[in-house]
Amino acid sequence: MTDSFSGGCACGAIRYRSTGPARYMGNCHCRHCQQATGGAYFPAVLVKQSDFTIETGEPSWFDRPADRGHAMRRGFCATCGSPLFLINGAGEGAIVIYAGSLDDPSWYTPSRDIFVKSAQPWDVMDPALPKSQAMPG
Repeated sequence: MTDSFSGGCACGAIRYRSTGPARYMGNCHCRHCQQATGGAYFPAVLVKQSDFTIETGEPSWFDRPADRGHAMRRGFCATCGSPLFLINGAGEGAIVIYAGSLDDPSWYTPSRDIFVKSAQPWDVMDPALPKSQAMPG
């Protein structure tokens, strides 16, 4: 894993950088994340907000309440539609980056699968990863 990394949207309008290491990496299979990614799950990289900087561009935001009622604020590029990051209202001081938006996503190493109760039957999960039916905690 790297201590500093960058990423951005498909068209290059938005670029970001994290100067600190990932604090958590995991796959979220909740229905909201499926809709936000258009896929089976959200490969999530959590970093401290104080380590995170948007270097260029301005994301658009979509707010939606999570199952527990707190705000889930998803940032994306309004030009190309790329999902980039989210701010989970329950996780103060953190920002969660979509692993697919990393310049080098090859170092993404998930530690678990969460919300597997919502996983699609066609989603093939890594059997070696721990599974949580909902948000661990």
